[in-house]
Amino acid sequence: MKLSTKGRYAVMAMVDIGQNGEGRTVSLAEIAERQDISQEYLEQLFVKLRKAGLVLSARGPGGGYRLAHPAGDIVIYDIIAAVDEPMKMTRCEGDAVEGCVRGERCSTHDLWSSIGRQVNTFLANVTLDDVVNRRNLALEASIRQAKARYVPKARNEVDAHIS
Repeated sequence: MKLSTKGRYAVMAMVDIGQNGEGRTVSLAEIAERQDISQEYLEQLFVKLRKAGLVLSARGPGGGYRLAHPAGDIVIYDIIAAVDEPMKMTRCEGDAVEGCVRGERCSTHDLWSSIGRQVNTFLANVTLDDVVNRRNLALEASIRQAKARYVPKARNEVDAHIS
């Protein structure tokens, strides 16, 4: 899997806002300087991030961008998806599920598809806040996944087993 410049730069820029925003707007010029990314390139990315509802913009003096939601509510997967960055592990053409490059399923299709799903699940469980605060990303993601899978038993079922 290869994450292109769009996805990497979008995540870097969002982390920059998370680290430097603190209730104020951050200009693209500031982000461009700190992250060594072309301001013109950032402008293209932020149009998409704004359309996806991840950032809010303010015009005029002191204008710029700020997060549209708390950093703990924004997941890395959504940032990458917002800039139209496909995260594919297989060589399948288009949206083909069965047909790889030559029109038939390759012998490693299931392996790469499974790895791709795991990467996407991981990115969907890492928040912008996790990255901003440099948490142990693998640990945070697995805790969220475990909590999402946990379904507590009804209270009377638990009580029945105790008595």
